Amino acid sequence: MEPELWRWIWLGTAGVFLLGEVIVAGGVFMLPFAGGAVVAAIFAFVGLSDAFQWIGFIFVSAALFAILRPVVRRLNEGKNPIGVGSSRLIGETGVVTSVIESGADVLGTVRIGRESWAAETPDGETLQEGTKIEVVEIQGTRAVVIPIEE
Repeated sequence: MEPELWRWIWLGTAGVFLLGEVIVAGGVFMLPFAGGAVVAAIFAFVGLSDAFQWIGFIFVSAALFAILRPVVRRLNEGKNPIGVGSSRLIGETGVVTSVIESGADVLGTVRIGRESWAAETPDGETLQEGTKIEVVEIQGTRAVVIPIEE
């Protein structure tokens, strides 16, 4: 093949890999190959032989793949960072600030950290002000709490 043609083949290949990375969800699989194709295109524009272009493509793709896979694996673990969402409160302790009564029309309130939450108990138990509680569930804008022993 003509050396001039390889330049455009490598650039086209890099574009296809980048487009594939954008279209296909699933964790940075094609990006290393796009990087390898860009390096191979640079080698082609410099005038290096086809063999050096292929070696550059393979080496850079493998190196980027080895570098990016651990990063992607950590990002895909699916754990929420600390302090994100209301589920962060599950297991937290607090104190009842207004009585939680069974069957009451108005929910009681609890203070969890610096936040005040409407609260109820899972079994309808009445909790007096000052009772220490633990959050067992969040249902929308209310906390489901149980008393804890001191």
